[in-house]
Amino acid sequence: MKKFFLTLFFAAGVLISCSGPTRNNSANADGSDSAAAVIAFKEYEHSFGTVKEGGKLRYTFNFENQGSESLVIQSVRTTCGCTVPRYDRKPIAPGKGGKIEVEYDTSGRNGMQTQTITVTSNATVPVVILRITADVSRTR
Repeated sequence: MKKFFLTLFFAAGVLISCSGPTRNNSANADGSDSAAAVIAFKEYEHSFGTVKEGGKLRYTFNFENQGSESLVIQSVRTTCGCTVPRYDRKPIAPGKGGKIEVEYDTSGRNGMQTQTITVTSNATVPVVILRITADVSRTR
């Protein structure tokens, strides 16, 4: 009998704690805070295809701030010194866009290459990974 009352008491506590609001009114359907920056890239990966070794390749990743607060890119890092990122450090207003330009130096490279660009910001998803690939062939 004692176990029965303890079980009943515990179940009532669980039901009471679960009967509160199920959702924060300031959250979006995906659970993210609506008062935040949201970074959305048009594409997250770019392939240069087959290229000859020795040249510098350039590509621009375009994005938009789809949130309700200003977006601030805090850092853009690459996997090696052969890839150099350039980006504007000014805050990006809601609804406005920006770009991250990358330059990849193929000198001394051979075969399939993948470089990763890590973008850190104040967005709801604070770290975004971009990739560039190239199949580098050496000239003889």
